[in-house]
Amino acid sequence: MIKSAEKVENYIIKWLKDYLDISGLDGFVVGVSGGIDSALTSTLCAKTENKVLCLEMPIHQESNQDNRAKNHINWLKKEFPNVSSYRLSLDNVFSSFLNSLPSTVKKNEQLHSLANTRARIRMTSLYYFAALNKYLVAGTGNKVEDFGVGFYTKYGDGGVDLSPIADLNKTQVFALSKHLGINKEIQNAAPTDGLWGDNRTDEDQLGASYAEIEWAMDAHEKQIAKNYFSDREKIVYDIYTKLNKKNQHKMAQIPVCKIPKKFF
Repeated sequence: MIKSAEKVENYIIKWLKDYLDISGLDGFVVGVSGGIDSALTSTLCAKTENKVLCLEMPIHQESNQDNRAKNHINWLKKEFPNVSSYRLSLDNVFSSFLNSLPSTVKKNEQLHSLANTRARIRMTSLYYFAALNKYLVAGTGNKVEDFGVGFYTKYGDGGVDLSPIADLNKTQVFALSKHLGINKEIQNAAPTDGLWGDNRTDEDQLGASYAEIEWAMDAHEKQIAKNYFSDREKIVYDIYTKLNKKNQHKMAQIPVCKIPKKFF
């Protein structure tokens, strides 16, 4: 949990303002999906009093996700005069890409690849508007996703300029969102990445809740022996360690082939 939500709020807002000042740029652009992470990130950016562009980027989106994003943006614009928004429908872009692909029998692999493609198209869109307006792309990843299980798309939602909430775990994201008065419909919605064109949740994909994954992440860091775990804890711990190992290529620094100086 968070001992002082107000102190965390103020710390992140100051960090955002300081980073923007150093960058020499004019504001932030945030992709708003209708989920809790993007809602919190966009709200914190708005509270800096700098310019914030909230970008909706639906790709054959479920209506409940779409409506939550709209309602959150409308709330932000009402509360903060520095917030603007743009809705960029990417349905046709995605469909055109899909129709250009060769046929494949690898249907499961294709579904996963296309989910990542959605995220990468959105990243490209965010950087278009960032360059156009001299803004920074604010990331929406939290600590569990970014540094625990690697639950994001490399060069998709992982492609950002700064990450204001990446040191908060998911339960802390919810706590801070409640403190800031973010819409209840977002607080109560089951977390989802919205990349599959259906209603599957993050828990469906991960096989465990965020609270369970956070416990496993803490147990892994503390190197607690598995013989102390319950049967369910052993399952969750194995899920965490498997994903953590599998996704190190996202979380670790990009490897560089260092050529011996004697070759030059």
